[in-house]
This record gives sequence, structure tokens and C-alpha cells, in this order.
Amino acid sequence: MNYRHKIGCSLENLKGIRDFVRKSLRTHVASEVVLNEIILALDEMCSNLMIHAHHCNPDHFLEIKIDVPRKGKLVFEIIDDGEMFDINKFSEPSLDNLVHEKRKGGLGIRLVKSIMDDVEYLTRNGRFVCRLSKEVK
Repeated sequence: MNYRHKIGCSLENLKGIRDFVRKSLRTHVASEVVLNEIILALDEMCSNLMIHAHHCNPDHFLEIKIDVPRKGKLVFEIIDDGEMFDINKFSEPSLDNLVHEKRKGGLGIRLVKSIMDDVEYLTRNGRFVCRLSKEVK
């Protein structure tokens, strides 16, 4: 089963992404908690791309693909033409530093990595692809 959604890079469109993911996965994910975790992770990844790679330009687009290759396996792809930001190469700030410095931000990457089983980056047809995968019961 495959699902696709294309959306402009305005933060106002994040609700549309959350709705798309919820609607697409409602028959594939039994746990409401797991579903909300997945939605949160995708929301975080898309908002980071919108802000940092596209500067919230609604004329730029992200494409989100959801693939369910078999029962219990979910593969998400966020495809875009912006600058690639590989969270696997990002040096996460320590929690102590975030608290001590009273910084906002810096936890989203840690959150995505804790929710998803795998996060990888690749280039396909000149576009950047962030592929996230998750096993669900």
C-alpha cells in the first residue's frame, strides 16, 4: 500500500501533513500512542526542512510518501529539492547543556531517532530523500 502527499513549505501546512499521516495509517497502526509518535516524528522532520532548507517559502514543496511493504512495516520518505540536512551527522547537544543554557530547540532530532527504527538519507533523481522506517505491532 502506498500513499503520497505534496505540500508547500509553509508551517501552516503542518496540520495537513499530520492529517495525511493519521488518515493513511489508521488501518495500519493499532496503537494510538504509536500513531501519535509517528506523526510527531514526521511533523518534526518536515518542520525542520521547511524552516532550515526552505525558509518557510510556500512556493517550495515537500513530498511525503508512505509505503507499507508488509504488515507491521512502515517506510516514510520526505522528498525535497532543498539543502540536505542529515540528522545522523548532526552532533546532538547534551541534555545538560540544553537545560543549563535554557535553549529552546535541539531535542527534535533526539526525539525522531528515539521514535523511528532507522533514519537514512539518499539522493534520487537529483532530489534529497529522508527515509524513516518503523516496525509496528
